[in-house]
Amino acid sequence: MQKEIIYTQKAPAAIGPYSQAVKLGDMVYTSGMIPVVPETGEVAPGDAAAQTEQVLKNLSEVLAAAGTNFDNVIKTTVFIKNMGDFAPINEVYKKYFTANFPSRSCVEVARLPKDVLVEIECIAVI
Repeated sequence: MQKEIIYTQKAPAAIGPYSQAVKLGDMVYTSGMIPVVPETGEVAPGDAAAQTEQVLKNLSEVLAAAGTNFDNVIKTTVFIKNMGDFAPINEVYKKYFTANFPSRSCVEVARLPKDVLVEIECIAVI
């Protein structure tokens, strides 16, 4: 089995030596997505909910480029700057993951790239 690098211009380009996602067989592993607007390269303005919305839009585009979608996500990891933002992040998250929720880990971290408030990565089947 050979890995395939996934890339789409509809999501932010990597800001380091990594790929947006890697596909291996019928699995896709995304890198952590942050709330960068692909067209501008700037961090989406707003609170944690607004930033989560942009993160999930970015993840949606990467998953689509790999041939899958949120219905096929089996695991997410959510990194947040402030655990106090847990509830508003979940409100946005529930708009994208509506049933048969994937497994998930959520971790508060000291700092994220570009000082964003949230980063999410996922694993999905194709």
